[in-house]
This record gives sequence, structure tokens and C-alpha cells, in this order.
Amino acid sequence: MSIIEVHARLANTAIFYTVVMAVWGLWRYFRKQEVDSSYFGALIIAEILFIIQGVLGAYLYLSGIGNLDRAFMHILYGIVSVLVIPGIFAYTRGDSTRQVQLIYGITLLFLAGILFRSLATGG
Repeated sequence: MSIIEVHARLANTAIFYTVVMAVWGLWRYFRKQEVDSSYFGALIIAEILFIIQGVLGAYLYLSGIGNLDRAFMHILYGIVSVLVIPGIFAYTRGDSTRQVQLIYGITLLFLAGILFRSLATGG
């Protein structure tokens, strides 16, 4: 399996994982639950996945292996995906209230759209 295939399959994994995280976050919000350690742990896993994707993408781009028609947009989507979760954490100052759970749920839905769009610009 080539690095391009690994990058593409991890992109699918990132989309599915982000959708699951968004649904889980909204489910928790509607059940009047706050952000707990399990959800924070799952967010860390998502962030690690996005960083691995970014490193693989940077390698493909810098080595010239990847052939992107719209490289700027693909790179922009990758940078946004890496910065979203830490950005929410910084914005909310690590709070774990019910409102923060809603922010994570909605933002992860947005992030799933960004990831899907990055898949379209990369392929």
C-alpha cells in the first residue's frame, strides 16, 4: 500500500470518526450531559488522527508525489482541521459545561464538512 493510499484511507477514517464524534457530542448535549473525560479522550484521538494526516500530506506535497489541482485549498482545509479542536479548547478555556458540549458537537459537524471537502479537492 502506497503512502497516497494510506493518506486517502486515513481521510475516510477522519471523516467517519468526526461524524461519530459530532453525533455523540450532540447526543450528550440533548441528554443534558457535560463534556466528560471520555469525550475529551476521544477528541485527543481525533486530533492525533488529524496531525498524522497532516504529516503524511506534508510529506506527499513536499516530495512531489501527490498531484493536487487545488493544492492551496487542500492545505488550508488540512490546517483548519488540525486547529479546530485546540481552538475550541482554548476558546472555552478547557471548560466542560453543557454549552461547551454543544459547541463541540456543532463544530465537529462543520469539521466533517471541511474534511469531506478536502477529500474532494485532494482526489
